[in-house]
Amino acid sequence: MKIYFASSRLSLKDPESWVAGIAQAGFDGWEISMDGWFHSVADIPRKFPGIRKVLRDTGLESSVHLPFSGLNPASLNADVWNATVSQLSACIESASEIADTITLHPGYLEPNGREATSAAWNTHKEALARLGEVAERTGVCVALENMPNLEDFYCRDPYELEGFADAVSGISLTFDVGHANTNGNLDAFCRVILPRAAHLHIHDNHGKYDEHLPLGKGSIDWKKIMPKIQAEYHGKIMVVEGRNPAEGRISLDLIREWF
Repeated sequence: MKIYFASSRLSLKDPESWVAGIAQAGFDGWEISMDGWFHSVADIPRKFPGIRKVLRDTGLESSVHLPFSGLNPASLNADVWNATVSQLSACIESASEIADTITLHPGYLEPNGREATSAAWNTHKEALARLGEVAERTGVCVALENMPNLEDFYCRDPYELEGFADAVSGISLTFDVGHANTNGNLDAFCRVILPRAAHLHIHDNHGKYDEHLPLGKGSIDWKKIMPKIQAEYHGKIMVVEGRNPAEGRISLDLIREWF
């Protein structure tokens, strides 16, 4: 099992200023957030050389988290939907040059989507189908992630996450342990999603907010969860999501007790 680190809090910073700390903390890899530092598709050719340099200099392996701010694959606004699918497709293509595992956030219900839930569901499913085609063409795993307790977002329920990925070629699942804990259904996610998950995000919280705390600093019972991960998770990467590499090291030390 390879253990990577990711930090959405640091995603706006130049990676040359902080990513070396991931390697120094003992992690195997870095999950690169394309949200924040990459503000548009035009940033990719300008900024990817710096990403490659950081990976070379640190020796870290990499996975990628696709952007999500301002994007909605469930939008019923055709212009927003088309821009979302286009940007995410371009990001998958670029990310495939440096990673084979890519995480995707689901969409959410906009005001008109709340009045037309079937149309929003179908629109979201069609976006996933388009992105799955790009994933298959580029030879990468694109994995749809469960969301924290945020109103109107899809995939806070394990069966909904499963339903969006079912029969969509090229789309796998990312299981985020901390997100499930904020929804009070961590056991159900472990039962339904963990055995199917291609990718795993791990962090702690107190069951209400997505705090991204080090493992052991929140309410999750890791003595209960870790044996389940050992037995039922078949992916090759576990990503610690944290606020900084120093806090990430706390999580890494706990994980190494099991892996």
